[in-house]
Amino acid sequence: MKKIRLLIIDDSALIRALLTEIFNSSPNIEVVGTAADPYIAREKIKQLAPDVLTLDIEMPRMDGLTFLRNLMRLRPMPVVMISTLTEQGAEVTLEALKLGAVDFVAKPKLDLTHTLKEYTEEMIGKVTMAAGARIQDNTPVSIPVKPGVINRNRKGTPQNPLIALGASTGGTEAIKRIAGLLPANTPPIVVSQHLPAAFSASFARHVDEISAMTVMLAQTGLKIQPGHIYIAPGDRHLKITRERKTYFCQLDDSEPVNRHKPSVDVMFHSVAQQVGDQAIGVMLTGMGVDGAAGMKTMHEAGAFNIVQDEASSVVWGMPGEAYKIGAADVVLPLDQVADQIMALIQ
Repeated sequence: MKKIRLLIIDDSALIRALLTEIFNSSPNIEVVGTAADPYIAREKIKQLAPDVLTLDIEMPRMDGLTFLRNLMRLRPMPVVMISTLTEQGAEVTLEALKLGAVDFVAKPKLDLTHTLKEYTEEMIGKVTMAAGARIQDNTPVSIPVKPGVINRNRKGTPQNPLIALGASTGGTEAIKRIAGLLPANTPPIVVSQHLPAAFSASFARHVDEISAMTVMLAQTGLKIQPGHIYIAPGDRHLKITRERKTYFCQLDDSEPVNRHKPSVDVMFHSVAQQVGDQAIGVMLTGMGVDGAAGMKTMHEAGAFNIVQDEASSVVWGMPGEAYKIGAADVVLPLDQVADQIMALIQ
């Protein structure tokens, strides 16, 4: 198999050396070069034709966001950001994802004695995934759902609906695209998006800024109401509980599922149990298999499930797995998902 050609861009010589060691430990990745700033990187991209870049934010002469913006305009290619797990790092990383970066990993700690294996697996996995990812055009396009492709398996309109949405790689922008198209009176939405805890509040704020709905982080005991989007914090699973016809959020601090916390599977299984045929499931772009089994359980409980199609997904891992096991009622481009949701509830 042809090796993935990787260029590392970081102003720290120590971080460049550390990342080179990590990525060269994979038989499928070759670090073809490193660059201390974007000007050097620009020349090395021309000379070395890498398949993937890793990119730091804070660098001399030109910051990472400016470089990324220019790169996506002139020569779009897969980029994995090297981010700090802080509130400021979250804001910058979310902006990078908006500009077209495929994914991000935490900046390695200099003392990796106890965490090197964990860092290595995550970083190699994300660079490998990025090499096959689709670089998206983030210009919103709304395409009406064609008559006749909806409501095939549902008996009537749900009377007490709840929308459960799961996503991973590419999901931060996909969720924003959907949230920006839904009206303020949309039934409640619960979201599990794979993000670190330090990014959760920033992500909820970004979604709230572009949505007519009210967006907040989920908390245990929080009543789930129409017109609201509840996002799982990055260090807790989100489950749904019910008292008569009222739904509530419940956070769970148990072990990661499918290596994720929050896990989409955990949320979907609870929705299947508590909401049943009143639920609408949505699986968006993401790497891996998390959520597929839970979506199948929702399907068996009578929920109507929407899966994002391969062409509009950054990575068709999670939605593809859900489709393969028969958990989907309909497969749609991202820009048809909001219209499909509205068609189901009206």
